[in-house]
Amino acid sequence: MEKRVVAALGHHAVGTNFPEQYKAVHASVKVLADLIEAGCQLVITHSNAPQVGMIHTALNEYAKNHETYNAPMSLCSSMSQGLVGYDIQNMLYSELMDRGIYRTVSTVITQVIVDPYDEAFYHPVKVIGRILTKEEAQEEESKGNYVVEVEGGYRRIVASPKPVDIVEIDAINALVQAGQIVIAGGGGGIPVLKQPHRLKSASAIVEKDLTAGKLADLTDADILLFLTGVDQVSLHYGSSHPEPVDHLSAAQARACMADGEFDETGMQPKIEAGVNFVSQKAGRKAVITSPEKALAALRGEAGTTIQ
Repeated sequence: MEKRVVAALGHHAVGTNFPEQYKAVHASVKVLADLIEAGCQLVITHSNAPQVGMIHTALNEYAKNHETYNAPMSLCSSMSQGLVGYDIQNMLYSELMDRGIYRTVSTVITQVIVDPYDEAFYHPVKVIGRILTKEEAQEEESKGNYVVEVEGGYRRIVASPKPVDIVEIDAINALVQAGQIVIAGGGGGIPVLKQPHRLKSASAIVEKDLTAGKLADLTDADILLFLTGVDQVSLHYGSSHPEPVDHLSAAQARACMADGEFDETGMQPKIEAGVNFVSQKAGRKAVITSPEKALAALRGEAGTTIQ
């Protein structure tokens, strides 16, 4: 194929707890190795929502019981990048060596610049952490945090601003141009606000799919590949008459988004990222499919292609 591909692994591909993550990543690296063996130059990014929530909960429970400080979201995000990235780089390296392919696999802890005036900061949507009691929820609100009522109690929610730039992109590109395999932008990256001489962390979670699109654009990828829990995109999803879609033009995809065809926190970010990516340069395509259909989808035989 000889194509540069940014492969974005969804929740199903990385699991939600330690045993599940090990099993899921073990299966995912076989798919990634197949892509590499087929000639793809891979840059990998991944989901981290369950992992970052687990870390956030664990550290804050520790803080509560030991009278110390709560962990900021930026540290939880960085830990989750290492947690998931380690398993991917370790298992992918082993899988490649078993196939006689020697390639270095590296995880880059990635910071993503966001706009402090992004409207998302006024409308938080990302749920994190454990279920809270009413008293705990009130305590969070007294700190200036947002909470939402859910079944069984309350949970904290944070903003999901759009990525503007990737701080470590020069390092990522240097590795890519050296022919190495890079894992970057895990969980959307650590959101930071750019100030004159420093980067200030933001209490937010960047939408991982939009970061995948930004990563694909800034590494000048040919293909943005979303590996998710469905074989292809369907219109009228969840209705009695879903309509699977093989191909969408950027214009068609924009029209579908305007009509509210896609779930705001599910498929829509993938469609939006795909449209943004293909619109930046001719000849690019975005593909949405399941890990099992990855190779067939890149050949145009499965999945949904935006082009």
